[in-house]
Amino acid sequence: MADQIPLYPVRSAAAAAANRKRAAYYSAAGPRPGADRHSRYQLEDESAHLDEMPLMMSEEGFENEESDYHTLPRARIMQRKRGLEWFVCDGWKFLCTSCCGWLINICRRKKELKARTVWLGCPEKCEEKHPRNSIKNQKYNVFTFIPGVLYEQFKFFLNLYFLVISCSQFVPALKIGYLYTYWAPLGFVLAVTMTREAIDEFRRFQRDKEVNSQLYSKLTVRGKVQVKSSDIQVGDLIIVEKDLFSISAYVYAQKPQMDIHSFEGTFTREDSDPPIHESLSIENTLWASTIVASGTVIGVVIYTGKETRSVMNTSNPKNKVGLLDLELNRLTKALFLALVALSIVMVTLQGFVGPWYRSLFRFLLLFSYIIPISLRVNLDMGKAVYGWMMMKDENIPGTVVRTSTIPEELGRLVYLLTDKTGTLTQNEMIFKRLHLGTVSYGADMMDEIQSHVRDSYSQMQSQAGGNNTGSTPLRKAQSSAPKVRKSVSSRIHEAVKAIVLCHNVTPVYESRAGVTGETEFAEADQDFSDENRTYQASSPDEVALVQWTESVGLTLVSRDLTSMQLKTPSGQVLSFCILQLFPFTSESKRMGVIVRDESTAEITFYMKGADVAMSPIVQYNDWLEEECGNMAREGLRTLVVAKKALTEEQYQDFESRYTQAKLSMHDRSLKVAAVVESLEREMELLCLTGVEDQLQADVRPTLEMLRNAGIKIWMLTGDKLETATCIAKSSHLVSRTQDIHIFRQVTSRGEAHLELNAFRRKHDCALVISGDSLEVCLKYYEHEFVELACQCPAVVCCRCSPTQKACIVTLLQQHTGRRTCAIGDGGNDVSMIQAADCGIGIEGKEGKQASLAADFSITQFRHIGRLLMVHGRNSYKRSAALGQFVMHRGLIISTMQAVFSSVFYFASVPLYQGFLMVGYATIYTMFPVFSLVLDQDVKPEMAMLYPELYKDLTKGRSLSFKTFLIWVLISIYQGGILMYGALVLFESEFVHVVAISFTALILTELLMVALTVRTWHWLMVVAEFLSLGCYVSSLAFLSEYFDVAFITTVTFLWKVSAITVVSCLPLYVLKYLRRKLSPPSYCKLAS
Repeated sequence: MADQIPLYPVRSAAAAAANRKRAAYYSAAGPRPGADRHSRYQLEDESAHLDEMPLMMSEEGFENEESDYHTLPRARIMQRKRGLEWFVCDGWKFLCTSCCGWLINICRRKKELKARTVWLGCPEKCEEKHPRNSIKNQKYNVFTFIPGVLYEQFKFFLNLYFLVISCSQFVPALKIGYLYTYWAPLGFVLAVTMTREAIDEFRRFQRDKEVNSQLYSKLTVRGKVQVKSSDIQVGDLIIVEKDLFSISAYVYAQKPQMDIHSFEGTFTREDSDPPIHESLSIENTLWASTIVASGTVIGVVIYTGKETRSVMNTSNPKNKVGLLDLELNRLTKALFLALVALSIVMVTLQGFVGPWYRSLFRFLLLFSYIIPISLRVNLDMGKAVYGWMMMKDENIPGTVVRTSTIPEELGRLVYLLTDKTGTLTQNEMIFKRLHLGTVSYGADMMDEIQSHVRDSYSQMQSQAGGNNTGSTPLRKAQSSAPKVRKSVSSRIHEAVKAIVLCHNVTPVYESRAGVTGETEFAEADQDFSDENRTYQASSPDEVALVQWTESVGLTLVSRDLTSMQLKTPSGQVLSFCILQLFPFTSESKRMGVIVRDESTAEITFYMKGADVAMSPIVQYNDWLEEECGNMAREGLRTLVVAKKALTEEQYQDFESRYTQAKLSMHDRSLKVAAVVESLEREMELLCLTGVEDQLQADVRPTLEMLRNAGIKIWMLTGDKLETATCIAKSSHLVSRTQDIHIFRQVTSRGEAHLELNAFRRKHDCALVISGDSLEVCLKYYEHEFVELACQCPAVVCCRCSPTQKACIVTLLQQHTGRRTCAIGDGGNDVSMIQAADCGIGIEGKEGKQASLAADFSITQFRHIGRLLMVHGRNSYKRSAALGQFVMHRGLIISTMQAVFSSVFYFASVPLYQGFLMVGYATIYTMFPVFSLVLDQDVKPEMAMLYPELYKDLTKGRSLSFKTFLIWVLISIYQGGILMYGALVLFESEFVHVVAISFTALILTELLMVALTVRTWHWLMVVAEFLSLGCYVSSLAFLSEYFDVAFITTVTFLWKVSAITVVSCLPLYVLKYLRRKLSPPSYCKLAS
């Protein structure tokens, strides 16, 4: 990796020594946390020496202002694109797009977003007009459909060229043949395209209408009414099964913004004495499309439509154009240059006689079939067939093709960017391991833990029944047990108790069939029956832990803001008062709770978190780090659990300081963290837990298949770093033999510079980086970072926002020029899916938003293997063959026209007129040529068994200037043979030349289709004979062009057969020799 990056020389030995010190700092595992922090700050102060670090930068560049340096990589990239080549290839399109964008911005000025006051249940009091709460994934409306589709079609050079050619036929001096020979094919192409776009647009409209028509219950002064989703307004009260009430209150909320991790607002109630004022945070908010698990929720609508954060983080859908279409567009430009050159040569040989410019334009019209108008319609119809085949494939049921214009992209992918939760994993956790330091319990030893828990609580109950005065009887009862048994039992009891108390899980009791009562009634009666209980929490890890404690005998039966109740194996209910709760944050990487046992009045501080956060907090031990590493290698997500007993005086002191810190108006978060940290000292280490996130079915073999196919996989997730790393290992996204480089948290240019140098020295290792660090690196070292990351076998980006996911996709497209695919299942993946060249959505637990916005929708991640290896391969190979054959069909007849004009003194007279030209491109050759969409070079089973075959597709060898040149030479050879053969063999009348050459041309095309086919399908045979039958039967009606008496003679037959054999036989021989001497890779596998 490092060898490919140019380095700047170090200026002195002293600088080299400093460089070695920095390298040693970053290559080492790292000293104590305090020393590590000190070392980093010390390095920050040495910014004067950072320019000596070898990271593709000069001394001058580093000394620039940050804002100036931000533009350096982009300036370097854009500099390469400037000049005449840039203007000819992309400049005109860039200028047109810029002008159109400027006009659109002028016409649609964005409204300035402001903070708002929302009165509960009174939308009419809103001072401003807010957007409608409707979802719109449509690209066009009634007025923009026709102009939009026409623009999308005529921005391609091919269609624009034919539009100009067709319009030229209205000029009498330039008219050649009949108008319908030009306008009919163009009209047919546009009709097919507009019909396809209209169908896709109507399907989008139906999907949007279905979502916007969902009914919700709204609370009004008249009672409960049903409203559509699109009719919900800011200020509405949306309810779920609740009685009518009246309230005079309002919410003051910040202006709409993209940040999904924060919210600031206040709630004020005016009809109480004194008025109630409460602060609101992100904990008080619900996203759009949130599912209510149980109970009652009343929500006031703050943002609607385009102002919701999910929509603000979603980019506008773009019209995606496949790489194959762009390649064909370039080839048509090359054909146009050949057309112009050929026309100029003909006029030059003519001697520029008379109005030569008119002759030049007539030659341009005569040879216009070099660029085939049927190319677009054949490809578009082929794309429709590929989509139909995908949806009908029984091996990937439920697949839906929502964008029918880019199926070939599935065969050209180099980067796959995937979400984690719900895409690679099922988002369902299972408890796998409990480690107490001296003993470890796996999934097969849970009955032993259950026995220990049962014994502990039975002893406590017997002690409580025999003597109600403290703990002395308990010690006597335990003294009869062996010492080892007593120690292990008590430790297991404390560990299980800590796990069941330290969480944010709430048990929910669903009403049973036939029972009409609320949940609150059931809980009031202490009806904690197991069959009605489910657990709800923001993290599935915590649900798994609480479910495990239930399985070993200690059950969480009730939870509210201030208390928890547990049920022991014997059925006794224990009550605990929640004094304080410290929720998990990405900064602290831990959560804690302070509880009071109501039976003993004991106060205990429980805490659990990641090992990196908990190691400095717990008492000294010699096993935690090693066991965490062992569990991580098994792909388990680890949590360290600890506790600390508090006296009443200690807690009262803490509570007073904590309350004072929370009321502070300046640096509140820092002061609160400092108070909590005063408790987090010398905590007793209880246990280490290991939880496994269940992967989707066949994720591991699917990822291995994609990796063998040469596809680089990047995992972009909003989860924390430890979780993302565990899943990367367990899913084999990162193989067991590969190292993982965890990119340290950086906040400045200096830190990013040092960390990138440390990463540069690693070879063949996977990269794990957080969203914040990624943003800093891209701000200053965009080009360098992407170059390093793209050489990694796998990349994991954690704590990514939806916008960051889309930015990463765009970054890869700009810097590598390779095709990207994004796959996800949630609303936060929509931006990434729409930004990628190919977007795939999975219908999962997070709803259908990603599926509806994607180009392709599947039901399971494993289906992506067949979608790419089989359908992607077939789509690309078939379209490449189809496109080149259609161009060959136009080149061969243009070659014949050139030979004909050369023989007859360079006259601009058409060889074939009227229906012959229309029939040649339609009923005479259309069916066999289009049947190439059924061809396949490799059987599906072979493509799945050998994914390495996919690597050849990304190189674009099936459609390149080399293969295009081969087809051009074939066309010139066959066109010359057909025309010269007809001229040599014709006898008395010119009409015989037309009959012989045109018949030989049709037969040659049918034989060339047979030569191109690699796997025959019965429909191909039908198409061949159907086209031949159509031509033979139409001869009787084409007396205007053919001498019927002549075409029924033996002379006509042998002349046509001789010309056809000479034009095709050498190509069959060459194909046979090539197969024998240099067979393609798939032929070797098949043999």
